Order: sequence, then C-alpha cells, then structure tokens
Amino acid sequence: MTTADLRSRRAVLGGLGGLGALGLAGCVGPQAATPITLATGPRFVVPPLAPLKMRTDRITKVTVCLRPFRDAGPRLDVEQVAGKRVVHNYGHGGSGWSLSWGSAQIAAARALDGGTREVAVIGCGVIGLTTALTLLRAGAKVTIYARDRAPYTRSARATGTWSPDSRIANADKVDAAFPALYQQMARASYATWQTLVGLPGAPVAWTDRYTLFDGPGAGGPEVAFPERPVSVPRVTFYEAPLEGLSPPWRTLSNAEHPFPVARARHGVSMQFNVAELAHLMTTDFLLEGGHIETMTFNSPADLARLSQPVVVNCTGYGARALWRDESVTPVRGQIAWLAPQPEVRYGLYYRHVNVLPRPDGIVVQYGGNAMWGWGSEDESPDMAEAEAAIRTIAPLFEAR
Repeated sequence: MTTADLRSRRAVLGGLGGLGALGLAGCVGPQAATPITLATGPRFVVPPLAPLKMRTDRITKVTVCLRPFRDAGPRLDVEQVAGKRVVHNYGHGGSGWSLSWGSAQIAAARALDGGTREVAVIGCGVIGLTTALTLLRAGAKVTIYARDRAPYTRSARATGTWSPDSRIANADKVDAAFPALYQQMARASYATWQTLVGLPGAPVAWTDRYTLFDGPGAGGPEVAFPERPVSVPRVTFYEAPLEGLSPPWRTLSNAEHPFPVARARHGVSMQFNVAELAHLMTTDFLLEGGHIETMTFNSPADLARLSQPVVVNCTGYGARALWRDESVTPVRGQIAWLAPQPEVRYGLYYRHVNVLPRPDGIVVQYGGNAMWGWGSEDESPDMAEAEAAIRTIAPLFEAR
C-alpha cells in the first residue's frame, strides 16, 4: 500500500468536505441500508466514516466485569434447598445478554412445572430481568429479590454485543445434550431481541463492523499491554454455527475500504443499548405487575425467608460465593469508556481491541486472546490497559 493510498484512506476516514459526520447508514434505528451497486456483480460501497476520537483525555470511566464461565455451560438444573424448589439460571460466561431470553424460557418452564404460580427470582441483572419477565408473561406472580438494581449489576458493565458463543462453555467438557440446548437458547433469544429493533431509544440495533488485519511490515509497532499472570488451563471454547441468523461477513478489496491496513472484512452485528434495555425491562416488569424488593443473600439457607415456594437463582458470578460453586471461573473484562460520538455508527476490531459505539459512550476493550483475564477476580480499573487499548486504535485515524 503506497503513501498516497494511506493518505486517501485517511481522508475518507476524516470525512473531508464535511462528509465525516454522516457516519454509516443503517446502523442505529430504522435507517437506510448500506448502498450496493450491481454492475458486473455485487460491490460493497463504504460510505464516509466519521473518525473515532481515540484520545485518553476523552475517557469518562473505566469499568470491569467478571464473566461467570462454567466448563459445562450455564447451570439450569433444579434442586431442593431450604424448603424451596430452586431452579438455577447462571454461568453464561460472556454470553449472558445474547442467550438471556432463551435460557429464561427454559428456567421459567422448569419453575412453573407442577402448576406453581408464586415465584421468586434472585438477581436483577439481564438474566434475572428476562427470567422474571418470561415468568410474568406466562401468568406467574413474580417478585425479584436483589441487593442491586439493574444499573449497578455486572450486566450493566457488559460490552453489549451479540456474542452467543463468548466463553459459553468448554467444548471438551459439555455433555451430549449441550449442542441442542445451545441452539435452542441462541435462536429463541435472537428472535426475542429482534422484536426490540427499531424502537425509540434504539434498545437493540444492527451496526456495521469492520475487522482489520495488518500485512507483513505494515502498521506501527505493537502497543505493550500490562501482563496478567494467571494459571491458565487448556480450554477449548465451545463454538457452533447459527445458520440463518446473522448476515455473512465478506472480505473487502483495498478499493472497498478506507482503512490504512492490508486487509479488512465487513459484517453487521446486533448491538445492545444496555442502559436503555435495563431501564426498559425494569419498567415493563413493574408495569406488568411484577415487584422488586431489596434483599441480600449470604447463603442458600437465606431462601427460607421468602414466602414463595419456587425460587429461580439468577445471580451470575455471585453464585460462586452464594452457592459455593467452584465450577464458576471469573474471566475479567475491562472497558474504557470514551465520551459518546453520535456521528459514529460502526464498530471495529483491530489488534485484539474491540471498539463499539453506544449511546452512553464509545466502548474500547482489549481482549488479547480468548484466555485474557482468565481466573482474575480483580475488578479494579487498570488505566494502563485502558490507555494501551486507545493507543492501539488511534493511528488508524491520524491524518498524514
């Protein structure tokens, strides 16, 4: 790629001639689709892209979330505890938002098995809210008991992207029934999330994504990230195709993209407006007759305080301590939040850094590799990691 090529691409990224603020079409809300020309064949046309402002002085906060990974996948079994029939619904790894409605359907059906209509849900994150709403809409009388409301749960610190196989299970440890269960959860959840696309506030939207690759000798030097020395076992993360859901990705020619890299791929993906969804689901739950009570649980014996005969345990990573469940492994994930850029309507992935535009800020998250953050219970922000992630992306938008 020549110097002239790089300058041309940066000019497009910079939106010269006032075009940068137009962003991508068809990303947030019901807008027009990405333009396609049909001459000798389908050709992707990249509209002018508003540049990402990758500067550390735009950091508004840094948050950390512990993903609850289990080798066997989410726990969805039933047991008797403290005189209650307890249905478990936790341990979704990094796929909680993506699989929430599907696993809620399974947990709700097991909770209502036998005709019980008085149900308690423990936890007010995405798994708790979707489970409570599913139960409520099935005719149950539901109360959520939680220490924290939705905006203060770990679910509120999630990346907010459709990622149904993100650390969902260990492929070497799942049982024979898991593949079918996974497909059931993913497809049911996908269908439910689609009913929220295009609503005011854009609770769920489709956004364009670009994955960028360097060629030999291309790009600047790799940015050094702080090391995280943890004992990492061999884990083969479960992956499975979900045919017929998301549109396929395609590799772009150099003439089809404006990025100063050797190769780029384009796709579209579903994105969750986490703050809006937490508010929307909480409001719907209360308006439809549900109740929320503040309560802290220190051990399973505390369930005896509840009047309901059936309890659905949706405590996420908290189940490790509450249920003494050592099968739950923390996987640390950190997000550096930059001030929102409403004009940016695309996400990208480059050198293990994921960038997503959300109404509440630009998400910048380093992944390193699939085992990055494995076994770490440290939820304190790491500014060195945040700044390194931003410095990795910044050169893509530097004018030359």
